[in-house]
Amino acid sequence: MSPLRALRISAGVEAASLAALLLNLLTTHTQAISTLVGPLHGTAYLVVIATTWPVPAAASSGARWLALVPGVGGLLALRRIRSHLRRPRDVNESLTRTAQEE
Repeated sequence: MSPLRALRISAGVEAASLAALLLNLLTTHTQAISTLVGPLHGTAYLVVIATTWPVPAAASSGARWLALVPGVGGLLALRRIRSHLRRPRDVNESLTRTAQEE
């Protein structure tokens, strides 16, 4: 499994588990839900940090620091990495188009 795929999965689990915890807190505050979802959220948070660190695009884009934001850090880091990976390709395509037009 690639690090970006693992990051995408763990970021989704992190955000969904935070939403479940907050929904439980605002409604019934059932102890069983907190007991099951709390450790899942914490584990997903740690997996987000661990999978963001070895990605080369994370260092130059600042995604490693975004991964440390609890709850939505994985989604923010994934978005930053994806935009950073797309950027050089767009620059190369625009340079190619410019050269072809001349």
